[in-house]
Amino acid sequence: MKKEHSLSPLVHILDDDRAVLESLALLISTVGLRVHTWHDPQQFYEQFNRDDIGVIVMDVRMPGMSGLSLLDKLKEEHVDIPIIMLTGHGTVDMCRRAFKAGAMEFLEKPIDDEQLLETVQTSVRMHIQRRERLTANEQSKRLYETLTEREKEVLKGIVDGLSNKEIARQLDVSPRTVETHRANIFNKLNVDNLALLVRQYADLLTS
Repeated sequence: MKKEHSLSPLVHILDDDRAVLESLALLISTVGLRVHTWHDPQQFYEQFNRDDIGVIVMDVRMPGMSGLSLLDKLKEEHVDIPIIMLTGHGTVDMCRRAFKAGAMEFLEKPIDDEQLLETVQTSVRMHIQRRERLTANEQSKRLYETLTEREKEVLKGIVDGLSNKEIARQLDVSPRTVETHRANIFNKLNVDNLALLVRQYADLLTS
């Protein structure tokens, strides 16, 4: 059964050092973010909600499953939550691998409080924007499927920058018919101007 999730951002913190967990949780909570701490990376991997909006802050070196191994697993699953890696003894190769696997940032201990808070807040904002775009894209696809095949052809012409007359010639129909289809398209897709229509559907029609 799918887990329920809150729209309120949640920061997951993973570190096998409980003192570090408590310290980071206290710090991050000072900016009003919810925090969930984990000391066992395997437990986190099995239980955390992939639908959460927020960020993951985790240590590179942990017993059982390292932070880099966990990062690789999350990348394989296409988990989109931003990840901030922490380490007390980082190397260039470790840093490069983390970024290649999709880490948002790689910070060395002792952690600079202001840098961490700024990175966490920036990551949360980016994740919210990413989810909003995803939701908007899904909505656009659902509305697009309400169009008839002819309306989809007219929409393609509009997005390509063709005039009503050009679309009419291309589809071998009258300009008046194109105007009717155009009105139906704007109504069904719930848009009220050409710029918004093109912005929402240009990528969909070229993907």
